[in-house]
Amino acid sequence: MQRLWRDEEGQGLVEYALIIAVIAIAVIVAMIFFRGALQNEFSMIG
Repeated sequence: MQRLWRDEEGQGLVEYALIIAVIAIAVIVAMIFFRGALQNEFSMIG
């Protein structure tokens, strides 16, 4: 059990996954927050 606790293999991958998850959540929140403005801009373009 101690060997498993000290083993840091794969730690970098988990950190990158957490960073990507936080960025994805931030993008989703921003899209929800700016939904009206984005719809207006896209309807003006198309």
